[in-house]
Amino acid sequence: MKRKRGEQAWITGIFVGMANVTFKGNPAQTNGELPAVGDKLPAFSFVGSDLADITAEDFAGKRLVISLFPSVDTGVCAQALRTFNEKAAALDNTVVLSVSKDLPFAQERFCAAEGIENVVNASAFRADEDFGLTLADSPLKGLLARAVIVTDEEQKVIYTELVDEITTEPDYEAALAALN
Repeated sequence: MKRKRGEQAWITGIFVGMANVTFKGNPAQTNGELPAVGDKLPAFSFVGSDLADITAEDFAGKRLVISLFPSVDTGVCAQALRTFNEKAAALDNTVVLSVSKDLPFAQERFCAAEGIENVVNASAFRADEDFGLTLADSPLKGLLARAVIVTDEEQKVIYTELVDEITTEPDYEAALAALN
């Protein structure tokens, strides 16, 4: 059964929302939906370059720009990392958290080679919370869809974007404008 964006379902007694995106023009579904603007950011635990946990508590009192994407090994994902790195340098009290299912070693290697120093890399390879963005189907099944979540200092969600076509970049300007 094909679902439309935002359509919801009950699976084994648990309410599940799904979002639809496309990959190279072909339909793809996520395993849930982004948190809504106005919601508190869900708790999360990702893995940092040093293999230590990265959690929401690590960023208490900071604004967050969370950039989620499939893999640093694709051109669009690499460009998004470069762009957020460049724009993050000018942001006060703000952390750009770059999240993919790549191993932390691959993320670190990429950022070192590219001179990326203004983002915090976080691997979701063993994460329980993925903000509902793991792709449930498509050739990228198991990786994250492309999205941006922005929070204020109290970790209230103030902006979200689920990029409709995975092979396109997010709207950087809209995400950063939410911080003003």
